[in-house]
Formats: sequence, C-alpha cells, structure tokens
Amino acid sequence: MGHEAKELKGERILIVDDVETNRLVLEEIIKDMGCSPVLAENGEQALQMAKECPPKLILTDISMPGMDGYELCRNLKHDPKTLHVPIIFISAFDDPMDIVEGFLLGGEDYITKPFIPEVVQARVGVHLRLYEVKNELMEMNRRLQISVSEQLKQMELEKKNILYALANIALQNSDYENDYMERLRKNCGILAQGMQLSPLFEDKISDTYVDTIELATPLCDIGNIGVPVELLKKKDLTEEEREIVQNHTNIGARLLSDLYVNSDYNEFISTAIDIARYHHENWDGSGYPEHLKEQKIPLAAQIVAVMERYTNLTEKGAYGREEALAVMKEEAGVKFNSDIYTICCKISRQLC
Repeated sequence: MGHEAKELKGERILIVDDVETNRLVLEEIIKDMGCSPVLAENGEQALQMAKECPPKLILTDISMPGMDGYELCRNLKHDPKTLHVPIIFISAFDDPMDIVEGFLLGGEDYITKPFIPEVVQARVGVHLRLYEVKNELMEMNRRLQISVSEQLKQMELEKKNILYALANIALQNSDYENDYMERLRKNCGILAQGMQLSPLFEDKISDTYVDTIELATPLCDIGNIGVPVELLKKKDLTEEEREIVQNHTNIGARLLSDLYVNSDYNEFISTAIDIARYHHENWDGSGYPEHLKEQKIPLAAQIVAVMERYTNLTEKGAYGREEALAVMKEEAGVKFNSDIYTICCKISRQLC
C-alpha cells in the first residue's frame, strides 16, 4: 500500500451518505490510502460541493432522503465541470437492477455494505488511476487537434500559394498587362463593398464575403493553364479554336474542385470555383459555358464579370473611366446585372 498511497496522496474524494457512521468509516478507509476525504450528508450538499471544487472521485449512497444517489449522479453528469468525475455507488442492497440503473446513469462502479476496506481501496484506486489516464488522453487529444489544425492551416496556405503561382503562369500566357489581375482583384473588392451598402445586396454580402472574393478573383482564369499559349494570344479565332479557349472555364473549375476539402478552406475554394466556371456567363443567357441567365449566375461571378469588363476596357489606357462606363451602359441587362452596373457607376471613382 505504501507505493500506492504515495501515488494517490492528496487526491480529493467526496463521500456522500446520510448515515454518519458510514461516512466516518469510509473517511478512515480513504485516509489510509493517502487521499483527502470530504464529507457530505445529503445529495444537495454534495452537488454544491462538487460544483464549487470538483473532486477526483465521488462515493455516494443510493438511498438518501431528498436527492438520492441516482439523482445526484444525473445532475453531476449534466454539468460540464463534473461530467468526467468518476462516481462509485454504495448501498446495503445488491439488487442487480440497482447496479444496472447506476451504470446507465454514468456510474463507474458499485460497492455494497458492510464495507470491506481492501475492496473499497482497490476499487477507488483503480478508478482514480483510470481517471488520470482518461485526463491524460483527453489532453493528448486536445494537443493533437491543435497540432493537426495548425498543419491543416499550413497546408491550406501552401495550396493557395500553388494556386496563385499557377494563376500567375496562366496570366503570363495571356496578353494582359502585368498589373491587370491586381487591378481586377482590388476592383472586385471595392464593388463588393459598395454592394454591401445597397438594400438589394446587403443581406448577401458580408465582410467575410468581400475578403473571400478578393482572394478568389485572381484565380478566375487559372484554367488558361490548360489552353495553348498561341491561342490565348491569337486575335482572330476559328470556331473550333474559340471552343478550346472557352473551355478554360471548365478546366479551372475542375482544377479547383480537386482541392475541395472539409475545412474553412472550402468557402474560398467554392467561391473560386463559381468565379472560374461562370464569370463569362451573360445576364441574358448568351454566355458560356452553361448559358446561365440572370440570378442563376452565382453572385461572385456576376461581380467579376462587371469588373472584368471595366478593367479590360481601361487597360493600357484604351478608355477613360467615363468612356468605359458609357460602353458598359449599353451592355447592362444584356451582359451583366444592371443593378450591379448602377452600383459600379456610383463607386467608379474608387476603382483603379
């Protein structure tokens, strides 16, 4: 017992019994183990003591006036602070149904009266050690979850970096200015922020949505990585060549779909997929790849479509701000959402 007593020294054990003699007998048995017994004479008192300072183990009588042992156990198992504290029932009866009910309520063990000190000490010792092992496992699991979470975040960051690298290669293969995609990204964020202030879109666009669309927009043409460079730079395309180029929307969406996983990363990826696949759809259904119309086009793709048109028109100084908006006015309601175009006009001085 010496080594065991040293291991269990100071462990706080709550003893609950309405009979003083039983409490005192158990108190001496627990003291001999090197533990620190605390006594309660009824369920109500025990519940209060356990909530104020959860013990390492509870020995409770079943049959007590007022709150009996079963009710005490039920209350303790419903409180997160005492949920995992092991409970051993003590009773003068050894009816199997009493034992079964105790286990169903979450009790760990059952001791009958009269007490045999060696039996009490053996069972208490076992459950104290099991409690410690359980706590150690829970702590290890907590640390593991933190570690896994950090690794997943790092993996997600690395995936994003790879995606942006691929998107940059695709951009270089196209005939765009070096700052084109950065302008498009910023403009989409500015337009999304402006839409937040409109009653038409305020319930659809959150601050997180604005951040996400800024992150996802640079991946809009990532599918160009799968299109021959000579076709991307060619001005006059045949019908067959045009179909090959237009297929970049499906290529990009498939590439991004392969990275879809169960995490917060999904919001970014799902938005990027919508943009990559549908940013060439037109409001009247004349676009590609699926000829979607009006609100069937995902909102993120609608935003990028408007800003892509504006950024293309103003690239290389081809059109000024007012001239570009004038051209787009004729296309509003045909190529893109006229409500979004109206908001674009209102915030156009902020665009780059």
